[in-house]
Amino acid sequence: MTTRWPIAASTFIWHSPLTTQILEERLPQLADWGFDGVELPLDQVGDWDVERIGELMAELGLRSAVCTVFSPGRELAAAPAETQANTLDYVRSAIDVAAAQGSGLVIGPTYCSVGRAWPLDADDRRRLNSELRDNYLRLIDHAGPLGVKLAIEPLNRYESSVFNTTEQVFDVIGDLDPDVIGLGLDTYHMNIEERTFAGALRLAGDRLLHLQVCGTDRGAPGGDHTPWDEVFTTLREIGYAGMLGIESFTAENESMAKAASIWRPLAASQDELAVEGLAFLRQSTGTD
Repeated sequence: MTTRWPIAASTFIWHSPLTTQILEERLPQLADWGFDGVELPLDQVGDWDVERIGELMAELGLRSAVCTVFSPGRELAAAPAETQANTLDYVRSAIDVAAAQGSGLVIGPTYCSVGRAWPLDADDRRRLNSELRDNYLRLIDHAGPLGVKLAIEPLNRYESSVFNTTEQVFDVIGDLDPDVIGLGLDTYHMNIEERTFAGALRLAGDRLLHLQVCGTDRGAPGGDHTPWDEVFTTLREIGYAGMLGIESFTAENESMAKAASIWRPLAASQDELAVEGLAFLRQSTGTD
């Protein structure tokens, strides 16, 4: 059985932050290579011309997802009220960008800043989850009428102590509007935190809105020890209909490399990483 999942590339593979000029050069190249979509990290609102890039993606036939960037100071819980309010405004802006581009999807670790990790006892966890739940309800009120969905991504233990597993995300969003909020999973983080890929994907079920796919070394998917047959078989089992997004990072960007612990090149070139990952996914899912 073959499944034609759209395959996207994250611009994090090459760039951070984005600009209109960068996207005008990169998006046609992705389309020429055969990608179906692109993940667009939003460092700051106004980094690129939303109308222009939306038109370009439509011309190229590219789907998109807007990725939140939770750098230091962006916190939806365990932070002062003003900080949380400012962060809510940022996420609302990301939702607006997605709606304006016709994307309909905002992905990412949309809770606390990446790299912020601290011990949480049961009482701490209850307070944290309650704050997140309240803020997600506010975001649902903004995203729902715009037709935008939120995919919350758990990270590994070295990048966050808030959400590391699918189950932890469900503890907060499980009974929230399934038409607006769900999960975005990443095979790199799953390899560290989940007991099995199949178990986590089945638990996500129809709440899985986006799946990022990369190798266990955070390079291109394929040639690593991820059980890809298990991943693809389970995705078919749960009826997954979203994109497969190749996310990796470049060691040439100092701040991004430090945040993602990229200390060496993961391919001969970043272009090769993207192209080889695309070829592996096409071949492995029978859609080449």
